[in-house]
Amino acid sequence: MSEEHPSSDTQPQDFHDHLLLQAFAWDLPADQSLWRTIAATAHDLAELGIEGVWLPPAYKGYKGREDVGYGVYDMYDLGEFDQKGSIATKYGTKDEYLAAIDALHEAGIHVIADIVFNHRLGGDETEEVRARRVDPGNRMQVISDEETIRAWTRFTFPGRAGTYSDFQWNSQCFKGIDWDENTKSNAVWLFDGKEWDPSAGEELGNYDYLMGCDVDVSSPQVNEELDRWGRWYVETTGIDALRLDAVKHIGSDFFARWLPDLRAATGKMLPAVGEYWSYDVGQLCAYLDRVPDVALFDVPLHFHFHEASVSDGNFDLSQLYTNTLVAARPQNAVTFVENHDTQPGQSLESTVAPWFKLSAYALILFRDSGVPCVFWGDLLGSGDVLPAVCELPFLMQARKTAAQGPQFDAFDNPDVVGFARQGIEGEPSTGCAVVLSDRLAGEKRLFLGQWRAGENWVCAIGEHPSVVIDEDGWATFPVSDGGLSVYFPEAAHL
Repeated sequence: MSEEHPSSDTQPQDFHDHLLLQAFAWDLPADQSLWRTIAATAHDLAELGIEGVWLPPAYKGYKGREDVGYGVYDMYDLGEFDQKGSIATKYGTKDEYLAAIDALHEAGIHVIADIVFNHRLGGDETEEVRARRVDPGNRMQVISDEETIRAWTRFTFPGRAGTYSDFQWNSQCFKGIDWDENTKSNAVWLFDGKEWDPSAGEELGNYDYLMGCDVDVSSPQVNEELDRWGRWYVETTGIDALRLDAVKHIGSDFFARWLPDLRAATGKMLPAVGEYWSYDVGQLCAYLDRVPDVALFDVPLHFHFHEASVSDGNFDLSQLYTNTLVAARPQNAVTFVENHDTQPGQSLESTVAPWFKLSAYALILFRDSGVPCVFWGDLLGSGDVLPAVCELPFLMQARKTAAQGPQFDAFDNPDVVGFARQGIEGEPSTGCAVVLSDRLAGEKRLFLGQWRAGENWVCAIGEHPSVVIDEDGWATFPVSDGGLSVYFPEAAHL
């Protein structure tokens, strides 16, 4: 075991009222510089109001320095050992990773680590394994007799040579694979004596299998090793929270056990947010019933943003929050506009069109429910793939002052909707009003509270004249064609 790395002084009990940043994009250059960049900009991120930073997977992937981190090879190699053609990962070395965590902590920012347990790739040796092919469209349907395949299921980590853990993976640690080295062919094979986990997602018959060597989290030896790794990782790095990758492909009973055990073993709260990629909010709620002490990303809300942005004004904005996680389970919802998988060219591509993106961010940053997560590519740009949203930093900084007080909703029209945060009485700099349109110009009448009567509210985004609050606490706020208007009290000086 390595020496313990200090964590932040204050532990988050959950993500409530935090502003999160996903601090990477899929197509960042493989120049081993991200950890240094994060360390150098930690205080700048705090100035934007960011309270939690989600860092990409920090361990060695099978593509070495080219691996984004989701092609997991060795979870104990944080950029320390010469494996898969490099010592550093795509993002830097272990020492640089730990320095980035320290810098974020010094800036008052909690660190969210990306945990990828579903699969392993890049095995060191092959084994002969008895297996049956299953239908890729229905993994519950066996389509061949049992056969012998040669699978890359031996993970011996020769470059690490037993440092931190002497555990070596073999075919008994996995349920299936998608490559037979004997025939050089792709298929989905289920290993003899194994079954897909019935508590995984139900897509394609059963969505336990996703890619590579499918980790068998029901195996006692695998459970013991993942428990050991979890304790080592938290103690080594001092991370504060977890992002759980691909949870619909892992039996829900695993995280229902693993998370409480890790929290107890480390004495840390370790709030967690899972990636359950489904449009169906019912599936998300069912998962939360089984694993209650986690949050999930609000994928249905993201899809609503995407659809609104590509529907040529035909999306019903009054239904933006219908059948979303933030409406059904607000205490468990992390809201987002974009992430690394929704970028153009990625497997889950569902990019929000540029004209609507700032509106979507206003719809997560200023609301009274859900934990907003900003995407690196939208904040800073992502090469030629995604342009930065230039007004986004302003909205992020304004959020702390503006997003306070009771919320008044006016989602009562298919084309022009709005809401107001009334602010805190006696604190005239607080509060905001947001109106958006996906068609023609319009206006929305919003209630700010009688105590605000006579106040002048300034249009910070939208280029409209100031609005004076009526004596009854109401005001009418205009918006342009397909536009966004954001108003703040003049006293806010934003």
